[in-house]
Amino acid sequence: MFLQRVANRGIGLGTLLERAARRHPANILVFDHDLDAAPQLGRRATVGEAADAVADLASRLWASGIRAGDRVVVYKSDGFDITLLAWSAARIGAVPVLLSPQLDGATVETLMRRTGRPHLVTDGAKLQQELSEEVFDASQSVLLVTGSHPRARTLGSFAGVERVAPLEMPPDHPTLITHTSGTTGVPKLAVHTGRTLQARFRPQAAVTAPLRGRQVVAIHVSFVHSRLVTALAISLLRGYPVVILADGGTAHVADLFAGLKPTVLEAHPNSYLQWEELADDPRRPLSGVRLYSSTFDAIHPRTVQRLLAASERPAPVFGQLYGQSEIGPSVVRSFSRRRRQDADGRCVGVPFPGMTDVRVVSRNGRPPSAENPGYIEVKSDGRIVTYLGEDERYREQVTDGWWRMGDVGYRTKWGCVHLLDREVDLIDGFGSTLAVEDRLFGRVPQLAEVVVVPGADGRAVPVVCTRGDVPLDRAAWEAAVAGLPPMAEPVQWKQADLPQTATTKIKRLELAKLLAVGAGQEA
Repeated sequence: MFLQRVANRGIGLGTLLERAARRHPANILVFDHDLDAAPQLGRRATVGEAADAVADLASRLWASGIRAGDRVVVYKSDGFDITLLAWSAARIGAVPVLLSPQLDGATVETLMRRTGRPHLVTDGAKLQQELSEEVFDASQSVLLVTGSHPRARTLGSFAGVERVAPLEMPPDHPTLITHTSGTTGVPKLAVHTGRTLQARFRPQAAVTAPLRGRQVVAIHVSFVHSRLVTALAISLLRGYPVVILADGGTAHVADLFAGLKPTVLEAHPNSYLQWEELADDPRRPLSGVRLYSSTFDAIHPRTVQRLLAASERPAPVFGQLYGQSEIGPSVVRSFSRRRRQDADGRCVGVPFPGMTDVRVVSRNGRPPSAENPGYIEVKSDGRIVTYLGEDERYREQVTDGWWRMGDVGYRTKWGCVHLLDREVDLIDGFGSTLAVEDRLFGRVPQLAEVVVVPGADGRAVPVVCTRGDVPLDRAAWEAAVAGLPPMAEPVQWKQADLPQTATTKIKRLELAKLLAVGAGQEA
């Protein structure tokens, strides 16, 4: 049986906080930063106070002239108020379009044109430093959270307006637009409905169902990613206190977690990679963690082992959900301390029974296998309904309801999905670059990042970053590459210089282009 049908009335973004506050009025949200759009919340607020802030912002958006069905681009300096503004727009039936603060102004203006004269909510810093005057012609209106401009209005000017009641839109109406990672070029705009987001809620809620009692949930996820919606919905509707981080720096996180001692963590794989250092902190900031959760990509075995070892719980779990912005979580696997560091990090798990399904399609007529990976395709009710302004491009990735993930791999006889590479990252005759990276991480503790990309001559080039940017230990490296596919000499970069997406994925194609023009230095 596939995709067991259940009642799905949509996730209801605009009233999520209100519903959570009715169930758990004393529950709290903790922030590590101030919120430009809701400074009255400070660094700690009840869910009811946050719900009131959303109702207030929604009323201001309505007073500015935004109406149901209008698109509202939110592009502002990083902070959780991006999420609050999205919920506020959804509350009055408008469709929030969330663009990462990391995007440059030219890309934002391209996406705005694709959106079709939306309203723009931004701030003085972005307007002055990133955006050109053309945004005023590309927008129905421009609203500023902070700062001022003669052609824009401020949200503050609508303070005290009459509150408006929430407007419930049909579950199949667009309720949120997010952008894809942009690892292969200009991001695409993914259109979610209330129904598709609710479908993503179900498998993620199932993963966390075994948790009992009071949990303190810490989340460090991009504020423009759809994953944050479901992560917050699960936590708040269950009454879990939530700590929301904008700053994922290791020292900052160590200080924060040393006092709060969270029991559930949700973060990007590259954040966990950086947080390995927390395992050595004498304050034991990870000692209380029962569940580590990551919903983006496969994670390196070394990272899983170190983080699980840092917990002092009797049986901590690392939950890995393989998915994509367009389809949501599709495959799940959990890891315990029994997992060896040399375990196969490419095994990302199995589908959610009754909710998702996976198949691997041959690329060349031969059965998919470890030596001959095929295209990974997923079927799920959580699939987006289109790419805004690029419906034909969207349709090209769907075959009889199966979504082409853009990854290659195979399935074992037990049904486990093995992810070997992105289609665009394959290097002829090399095998899995991701598997090689896993092995290098396990063999060279000094590594903070390693990415294998094709060089100008087609040969595999390892780009390495070390902890503290110290010179690579060449003896350890030479021992580590023994038995691996042949590679060029390693090129060392500072980790901060690697091109990254909003979810901290490395832009491999861009990195390869930079190498071709001589960026980086031989280690």
